[in-house]
Parts: sequence; C-alpha cells; structure tokens
Amino acid sequence: MPDRSPSSWYTAISGCVRCGHESTAFDLLCGMRERAVPLSGFALASLITACERRDKEEGRTCGAAIHALTHKAGLMVNVYIGTALLHLYGSRKHVLDAHKLFREMPERNVVSWTALMVALSSNGYLEEALRAYCRMRMEGVACNANAFATVVSLCGSLESEMAGLQVFSQVLVSGLQRQVSVANSLITMLGNIGRVKDAEKLFYRMEERDTISWNAMVSMYSHEGLCSKCFMVFSDMRRGGLLRHDATTMCSLICACASSDYVNTGSGIHSLCLRGGLHSYIPVINALVNMYSAAGKLVDAEFLFWSMGRRDLISWNTMISSYVQSGNNMDALKTLGQLLQTNEAPDRMTFSSALGACSSPGALMDGRMVHAMILQLSLHRNLLVGNSLLTMYGKCSSIQDVERVFQLMSTHDVVSCNVLIGSYSALEDCTKVMQVFTWMRGAGLKPNYITLVNIQGSFKSSNELRNYGLPLHAYTIHTGFIADDYVSNSLITMYANCGDLDSSTKVFRTIIKKSVVSWNAMIAANVQHGHGEEGLKLFMDMWHAGNNLDHVCLAECLSSSASLASLEEGMQLHGLGVKCGLDNDSHVVNAAMDMYGKCGKMDEMLKMLPDPAVRPQQCWNTLISGYARYGYFKEAEDTFKHMVSMGRKPDYVTFVTLLSACSHAGLVDKGIDYYNSMSSVFGVSPGIKHCVCIVDVLGRLGRFTEAEKFIEDMPVLTNDLIWRSLLSSSRTHKNLDTGRKAAKKLLELDPFDDSAYVLLSNLYATSARWSDVDRLRSHMKSINLNKRPACSWLKQKKEVSIFGIGDRSHNDTEKIYAKLDEIFLKLREVGYVADTSSALHDTDEEQKEQNLWNHSEKLALAYVSLFRKDVQ
Repeated sequence: MPDRSPSSWYTAISGCVRCGHESTAFDLLCGMRERAVPLSGFALASLITACERRDKEEGRTCGAAIHALTHKAGLMVNVYIGTALLHLYGSRKHVLDAHKLFREMPERNVVSWTALMVALSSNGYLEEALRAYCRMRMEGVACNANAFATVVSLCGSLESEMAGLQVFSQVLVSGLQRQVSVANSLITMLGNIGRVKDAEKLFYRMEERDTISWNAMVSMYSHEGLCSKCFMVFSDMRRGGLLRHDATTMCSLICACASSDYVNTGSGIHSLCLRGGLHSYIPVINALVNMYSAAGKLVDAEFLFWSMGRRDLISWNTMISSYVQSGNNMDALKTLGQLLQTNEAPDRMTFSSALGACSSPGALMDGRMVHAMILQLSLHRNLLVGNSLLTMYGKCSSIQDVERVFQLMSTHDVVSCNVLIGSYSALEDCTKVMQVFTWMRGAGLKPNYITLVNIQGSFKSSNELRNYGLPLHAYTIHTGFIADDYVSNSLITMYANCGDLDSSTKVFRTIIKKSVVSWNAMIAANVQHGHGEEGLKLFMDMWHAGNNLDHVCLAECLSSSASLASLEEGMQLHGLGVKCGLDNDSHVVNAAMDMYGKCGKMDEMLKMLPDPAVRPQQCWNTLISGYARYGYFKEAEDTFKHMVSMGRKPDYVTFVTLLSACSHAGLVDKGIDYYNSMSSVFGVSPGIKHCVCIVDVLGRLGRFTEAEKFIEDMPVLTNDLIWRSLLSSSRTHKNLDTGRKAAKKLLELDPFDDSAYVLLSNLYATSARWSDVDRLRSHMKSINLNKRPACSWLKQKKEVSIFGIGDRSHNDTEKIYAKLDEIFLKLREVGYVADTSSALHDTDEEQKEQNLWNHSEKLALAYVSLFRKDVQ
C-alpha cells in the first residue's frame, strides 16, 4: 500500500492475530512505532490476546511490555485494553497483578468485572470472585448473559445453596434464563447443590437446548448416582437426531457406570465410543480406566492405559489411583516412577494417590522417598499434599513424622486436625487429643463429626471419661452433633470402653431411629463387658425390628456366643450367616473360627480354615490364639512359623496371641525372645498388650524383680492391665511388697477400681493379715464401692439358670441342695478332704468348708446332675 492510514495498521495487526500470525503482528507494532503512527486501544487489545497464545514466560514478558506501553500512551482509560490485560494475567495465574490492574482501571464495565471474576475463580479464589460479583451489583453494573453464566458456575463450584439461589432469583428477574449459556450454567449449579428437581424443571422448560444442555443433565444424574436417569436422558438426546453426543457426554455416562453393578452397561458405552470414533479422546479413555478399576476389572483398566498412544497427567493419576484402590501398592509406585521419566510434571493429585500406596507400617521407607520427591518439587506447601502426608505417616504409626509435618504446614483445615487427632487416638493418648481439639477451636477451625468420633475413640478409662468424655458429650449436645448417627453410635462405644455400660445403654435408648450400626455398637458393648447373653437378646430385638443382618452384626453375635462358650447358639448363628450369604466374609469366618475355638471345638475351627495361600491375617491370628488358649504351645509356634514361611508378615495381634501362648506355657525365655524380635526382625512396635503378656509370664513364675525392671524399661506407658497382672501374681505367690506397689499404682489410675481392692484384700487374706482385710473392706463401704458377686450359669432344656454362692432362688432349690449333699457324702466316702487355703475369710474351718461347698459352680454342677446320668 503506497499510503497507509492508522486504521490500515490497526486492521492488519488485528487480522494477523486472528490468523495466528502473532510474530507478524508484533513486527507490525514495531513498524508503527518507527513511523510514529499513533497507538490505538483496538490494536493493543488484539496484541494482548496474542500474548495469551505464547508460552508462560514469553507471554508474561510481552504482556508486561504492552501494559507499560499502554500507560505511556495514556490509553489505560480504554476499557477494552484493561479487560484484555485482566484475561492475560488471569490465564497466567498472576492474580495479584490482575487485582492491582482492576483497581487502577478508571472505567469498568460488565466485561471487566466478568474478566476479574474469571481470573479469580480460575485460580482457586472462589469466594473472592463471589465478593467481586457482589461489589459489581452494589456499583449498579447490570449483568449480561456471560456475567451471569460466570457467577452461576462460581456458585456451583462453591456448592453454596444460599448464594446459588440468590443469583438464580436475580437471573429470573433479568429474564436472561432464556439464554442457553445461562440456563446451562444454572442446571449445572442446581445439580451441584443437590436441587435435582429444580434443574429438571428448568431443563424441560428451555425453549432451545444445545449439546451442553443435555450434557449438563447427564453429568448431574451421574454425579447423583442416578444411572438409569442418565441413560434415559441420553436416549432422549439421541432420539431427537438434531444433536450428536460428544466426548463430554460419554465421560459423564462412563462415570455413572463406575461400579460393579453397571459395568456391563459401561462396556456397552465403551463399544459406542469405539463405533463413534471417540475412543481416541484422552478424557474418554481416562474415564474408562477409572470405570473398569472401580468395577474391580483392573486388568481391563491396565490394558486400556498401557495401550494409550498419548497420555496426559490425568491418565497417569487415574492409573496410580486405580492401583492404590485395588491394593496393588507396588504397581502404583512403579507407575509413579514411569511418570517421572516422561515430560509430564506430577501434581498434587499424583502424590496424594501415591502416598496412599505407602500407608502401612511396612511401606514407611517408600513413603519417605515419595515425601522427598514432594519436597524437591516444592509441592509440600499444598494443603491436599500436606494432609496426605499426615495420613500416610499416621497409618505408618510414625507419630513423630505426623507431628513434624503438621508443624511445618503453612495452612491447616479440619482434615489436618482430624488426622493428627486420629493418630493420637490410635495411641490412646487422650491428653494430646484434647490439646489438638482445643487448638483447632482456638484457630477457628470448626470440628466435624469425624473429629468427634476420633476423640471419643481415644478414651479408655473412667478417669478419662470423667475429665474429657462427659464434657465432650455435653459439647455434642450443645452443638447439635448428637443428632449425627456416627457421633451417637461412637458415644455408645466410648462409654463402653470406659467401663460405663449403663450410660451406653442410655445413649442407645435415646436414638429414635436406630440403624444397624447402632445395634452393632450396643451388641459389641455388651460383649466387651462379658454380657454375651444380653448381646444375643439385642440381636433378636434388632432382627424383630426388621433390620437386615450384616457381617459386622453377625461377627459380634458370634463373639457373644464365644464369650458364653455357647456352642448351640453359635452354630445357629453360623447357619444363619450361611443362609444370608455372609459365610465367605473374612470377618464372619474369623468370628466363627474364634467361636468354635472358645467352645472347645478345635476340629470345627480347623475345618473352616482357608487355604494357607489365601488365608487372611485374622485367621492365622485366631488359629494361634486357639492353640494358645488350650496350652498347645508347640502347635501355636508351628502355626506362627508356617505363617512366616508363607511370606505373611505377623502384626500386632499375632504377637499378642503368640506371647499369650508363651505365658500360658510358662516359657519366659521363649516369650522374651519373641518380644525382642518384634521390632528388630518383623518391624512391629511393642504395645501395651505385649508388655502385659511378658509381665504375666514373669509374675506366674514369681520373678518379680525382673517383672518390675521390665515395667520400668517398657517402651509404652503403663496402664491398669500391667498393674492388675502384677497384683494378681503377687497374690498367688504371697508377695506383699510387690502387691502393695501394684495396688497403689492401680488406685492412682482409678481410685474406684474394685479389682484393686479385692485383689489386695485377697493378698492380705492369704498372708492372714485380717486387720488389713477389714480396713480395706471398711474403706470400700465408705466410698460405696461393691464387688459384683461372681456367678455360674448353664443352659438346660433351652433355659438358662444362673447361680450365686449359697443361692436359694432357683425353683428346684430343694432338689439341688439334696443332690449336693448326696454328692458330698459320696466324696467323703472315697476320702475327699476340702482344701480351705483359698477361702479368704476370717472364719472357722467348718464355715470355710461350707462356703466352698456352696460355691456357685458346685450348685450348677448339682443342678445339671439332676438331668444327666453321666454326672451321677
């Protein structure tokens, strides 16, 4: 052109930008500057758009240069340039620059405000973006369709029902809901806040729909798990013939099929993708990989993933997550290693999934390696990654690492605190649990139901119940959390764990709509307190209330039968489990094995044992425990060695059962050897129950000096079990000094522990220190503390009879005592002489003998001998 006007330059620059020739456009800008052609907002706005297409650093540099040039030319008043710069800064994640620019803009229109909202929301500042919308409304700027679509999507992302409905009403007032883009955003938003029926009404009232409209409905139904409605909408969409489904449609449908119930339907969608040519779209393959893995078809998921010609980061993340969900942790870590060899940079989701593969004590070193990668990539400041690190170290039982990560995190949320509380709760360290709870409330972090459930699970004694549990119960009532099923069920367990079964029962009765979990918690509480019969009665009440039997309930009821050594009820429950299809559940199998073992039916237990190659850890532990209970140490040890030879790693419970076998067999040296090998050979940290076994076996053999030295050097804090075991052994061996020390420690832990008084009283009695016995019993009366009388029971002709010492309440009392006298005379004839050395009362020999003969066990024996000839 021989003669170029400024408009010619502007048009040429704009045309080059539209055609993708950004370099030519910038050359033209330089030519304009050399020829002193005046700049225009139109040309500069086009060039800013070109900057968005360049790589991150180059685009930022060019944008900053144009921004400076705009200032110099005095064109910042041009709203189009300002809006283009806002888009640029937002796309380059320079939120502070976008905010600063917006404040400096002398003129703002609806496009500028929308650009600011997009810049904020796309970079995660959702609430700040919503506040920007509110300021725009206050300044009287009227919204257009694009602004409303943006803010409606924002409310959907926030899942804020109140804000969403307010904006919805403003859209209705403006009449812009008829715009397809606005209506589509509204459907998505209503789906996100769970108002499915409102979304349906809006959709079916739309005069015009596009593919995005239909996809929004499919996506909403998929998100809500309404698979049948997904396909109904999809069918309607295809029936019209005007719109063709796209990759987004397929992804939503595939996500709806991500379960074993709909995997066949998902396979049909897969075929449809192949036929329609959508199988080459990476998002579609990613969704298919996730669907197959969620449905338990990991082999199909693997095949799809490794057959992909191109993969994005979501592909890798999906495969790593699939391996973790399937328990293939080593494959997950190997896939992470292969990802690191590609050009894809792992993100927070990558490491969040990878850390899930390290969440067991045996994988602690792998977790530390992944942590090192996170530090190298500076992702440790991300809240999701920080919480994943906390969870990983918590499940690895590395409390020091949990504390260190928590302290180094720049921000915390309720999840962070829940993980820390859960880690302390697992260690039963309620003091630190309450410290974290107090800190999080002071920091303005609102507890949720998980917080309270974790805290309640940390209380194990009556002292902890009084100091922390009761105030926490009051807090749940004050805050309304008591209405949450998880919290109320956890309260049942909390009271039971702290020895207050009556309060557990009261909480249970206050629950109006009792779920299966509520019944299970109450049954378990009764079993824990030795009330197996009450547990079985509760089961019958639950059954009559119309609740379905689940594996947890059946396992607890089998434990009730085991605690009662009630073989008949146990076999009936086992049969009911078979009838309900629960007999293959690992928890049920283990509970049934335990029941048969405790009822003396080792042959039945052995019949149920799964093949060693697929035998769960619980079954190995139950088998060792069964042998230990009956004193078969060699069989218990051989089972342990067999388990190890099969490549199975013993756990906390394994060593409790093995050390218990050593204790029952009186094998001190063997027990100490196994105790020392726990951490050094098998990587299992000794716990309080292991220490109790060692104290028990040392005490049984009267080696009190070694027992006290062991207690001093224990790696865990002592508790009532340790001192009660030592006190019991002291009574057996009449060791008054050690017994007094143990009793003192027990009463320091709980001044109302009746077992401490009874055992110490018996110790005094065996040493004929009757004045001390009287003093103790008087003190028990003064504090209103009574020992629950022992009893014996038996089941005869489908009726349960319970006897106490000298009991005369039975309907057949006269016959029972007559039979008892008959047995006594027969024993006298063959030379029976009563051993009164264990009669711990200051009475004459005749009275001691009479008390022993009227013992509850002898009354039960006399009663059963009335019906069974083999006892005559």
